[in-house]
Amino acid sequence: MAGGVRGVPVGARRRSRDPDGNRDGGGVAAAGAGAGAAPERPLAAEPRKVQIGVRRRPERCGERSRRGDVLTLHYTGTLEDGTPFDSSLSREQPFVFSLGTGQVIKGWDQGLLGMCEGEKRKLVIPPELGYGDRGAPPKIPGGAVLIFEVELLKIERRPEL
Repeated sequence: MAGGVRGVPVGARRRSRDPDGNRDGGGVAAAGAGAGAAPERPLAAEPRKVQIGVRRRPERCGERSRRGDVLTLHYTGTLEDGTPFDSSLSREQPFVFSLGTGQVIKGWDQGLLGMCEGEKRKLVIPPELGYGDRGAPPKIPGGAVLIFEVELLKIERRPEL
């Protein structure tokens, strides 16, 4: 009988009453269950996702961006209150990176999939897909929601191996 609720073998059905005297319908005794056992933890919340708003879509889309593509784009990043923290436009230099390879925040790897050359999107990225609780001081505080306006200028498709 060791390991179960006192007096009830592990795996056996038990009947008890709640504090109001109502029968609880029974349950299966588990090892370590009973008085002093830790309460069940709530299920983890479903992770938040990137919100994608298409600002402009070209009339024709020859190919859409996918993992492994090298993208050339312009972007402006702001905090929720509108405070800008970075922009390729202010540097007059487009940003170039490989999509889906971890070179950028997860929110970009997700939010830029399926774009066409010439398309503009607004991405609203939750902290867990951006810089998380640490942020990127001094411009991005921990737990910040990031907003990006992006324009895809070019897709370079690498030949598959």
